[in-house]
Amino acid sequence: MVSFIARRILLLIPVVVGLTMLVFAITRLVPGDPARLAAGPNATPAQIEAISRQFGLDRPLPVQYWRYATGLLHGDWGMSIYSRRPVLQDLRDYLPATLELVLAAMALAVVLGIPLGLLAAIYRNRWPDMLTNVVSMGAISMPRFFLGLLFQLGFAMALGWLPLSGRFPLDEDVPPHLTGLLTIDALAAGDLHACWVALQYLALPAIAMSLSPLATIVRMMRASTIEVLQQDYVTTERALGLSQRLILFKYVLKNAISATLTVIGLYFGWLLGGTVLVETVFDWPGIGLYATSAILTQDFMPIVGVTLCIGVLFVVVNLLVDVIYAALNPRVRLK
Repeated sequence: MVSFIARRILLLIPVVVGLTMLVFAITRLVPGDPARLAAGPNATPAQIEAISRQFGLDRPLPVQYWRYATGLLHGDWGMSIYSRRPVLQDLRDYLPATLELVLAAMALAVVLGIPLGLLAAIYRNRWPDMLTNVVSMGAISMPRFFLGLLFQLGFAMALGWLPLSGRFPLDEDVPPHLTGLLTIDALAAGDLHACWVALQYLALPAIAMSLSPLATIVRMMRASTIEVLQQDYVTTERALGLSQRLILFKYVLKNAISATLTVIGLYFGWLLGGTVLVETVFDWPGIGLYATSAILTQDFMPIVGVTLCIGVLFVVVNLLVDVIYAALNPRVRLK
């Protein structure tokens, strides 16, 4: 297992390096002058030139990339032209909110999707299976931002059960910063009231983001379970008189969930890069809003930083999925 993990980590290094090169080159090829935007509409050519010189925008592209790559090795992710703040500091401020939202959405999708997919496969072509398929198709075809608006109209404005937007009330004290995830920080501080309030603000955006991966996990789990149930060893176990529950949870579930793990890993990265609309609808202070403001101002360093951060997290999550997959199915390990 150790050699398997080591090989996977070595393969990730060229992926991350290639990602930095690609994103850095694309951001520099976008039309527009970020120095001119940062200087303002009434700036003189001398002021624009000074800003370009300050941030190294006047140098050749290979030199700019080399400075950026060497800076990354020392923890320097560049400086935002628009806010004049280090990009790494901004990511530390905005990333925990996005991670909390994505983790909550994926937790809902996994906890509900795997049992529902298993149930649909057991009751194949009967009403639980048909109902699950109808709900899954509706959830996967509905845009997340539209679901968010419906949730706001229904649960926040009409019923008043949950907050409309934001992450935490402005008139209450935020839990002491430990991880940046408000629910975890509140639990660590023993503040159950703050945890409950944070969960209320988290509920609507997390549910809106979870429905699409939930539907995919349900359908993938259903298909995998049906395929496993038709295997010869399952028929043999039934002939030996083993109970249906033992066969299902000891033998079928372990093999059926392996294919679903790949979908879970892919959806985690997809949700990280697709939080912009949900964060905008719910005014959630995550990297989606941060990246949007950077794109509108053509602020290159935050764009590269956000993309690189999402790419690294995506790579790490898929590494964890590979490890779990190898633990469940030792045959995938390379000798």
